[in-house]
Amino acid sequence: MKTSPSAVTGWRRVFPHPVLSLQLAVTWLVLSHSLALVHWLSALLIAWGLPRLLAPVLGDASRLHWPTVVRLVLVVLWDIVVSNVTVARLTLGSMRTPQPAWLRVPLATDHPRVNALFASIITTTPGTVSMAIDEQRREILVHALNCDDPQAMVRDMKDRYETPLLRAFLIERAPAAQAARQGGQA
Repeated sequence: MKTSPSAVTGWRRVFPHPVLSLQLAVTWLVLSHSLALVHWLSALLIAWGLPRLLAPVLGDASRLHWPTVVRLVLVVLWDIVVSNVTVARLTLGSMRTPQPAWLRVPLATDHPRVNALFASIITTTPGTVSMAIDEQRREILVHALNCDDPQAMVRDMKDRYETPLLRAFLIERAPAAQAARQGGQA
């Protein structure tokens, strides 16, 4: 259910995306290296103006399950650190020869934001790169630098990133995706 602009009250009317507004304001103050009044006012203007300009593109921020978002961010940050160490060990030669692989990761939804974030998270994690999102086949083509078990790697990506993204955006799996997932686990 979408919230109409007239139904939004209080701070949400002034700051439609409060978390983004806070991030923008803090980033501006950090980048300006000053806490002078002019920088506080600039931060406030940016925190107010940018999210309002981008509101039609961003959609409704209140429809997120924030505890899941926080957990997902922590999981992704942890995976980035672990993957960096693994890739460094692999490239510096202390591990065995890499086994690169191309993976087809099936998508559980048609939601463009969830699929784009899923592909971005895969690319952000060192050792994997999302090459393309095939909307007709409902899959992401991923290149892995080192992959012993392609099915396990695909299952891990879906469990660690896609499932929390679906929960965060309050989206149910598509029936076809549920059947494919259950068939893949058997």
